[in-house]
Amino acid sequence: MSRRHRAEKREVIPDAKFGDVVVSKFINCLMLDGKKSVAERIVYGAFDEIQGKTGGDPVKLFHDALENVRPHIEVRSRRVGGATYQIPVEVRSDRAQALAFRWLIGTARGRSEYTMTERLSGEFMDAANNRGGSVKKREDTHRMAEANRAFSHYRW
Repeated sequence: MSRRHRAEKREVIPDAKFGDVVVSKFINCLMLDGKKSVAERIVYGAFDEIQGKTGGDPVKLFHDALENVRPHIEVRSRRVGGATYQIPVEVRSDRAQALAFRWLIGTARGRSEYTMTERLSGEFMDAANNRGGSVKKREDTHRMAEANRAFSHYRW
């Protein structure tokens, strides 16, 4: 990492179908080996599947799922006097969004459905209903932070 200054944030262009910046960021996060059209096909296919199953707005369901997965507090390691403590700290909004993306994609890839579109749509619907692997990951993170609340005075 550069010690001179912070890296400047690049502007993310909204996605073509819904005009949503968050969906565009999610597509970029899902993308492997620079194959953006494949990632777009997967995400839009998942949205179409959600539209067919629920009949509601898939982008709203996506945002609800993202809000349910996004962590509010996490633990960070801090070395104090030869001992390492897990200190609970609040999560910045951009990091919370990145973690939610990572957890949604990771748990979707680990699901047992046949195609990635089915896995992703299932994970979105589970997360929107406050269940599934990514919500469990958020709960585990919050539980760990709560368990280590005694070390919060080491916060920097």
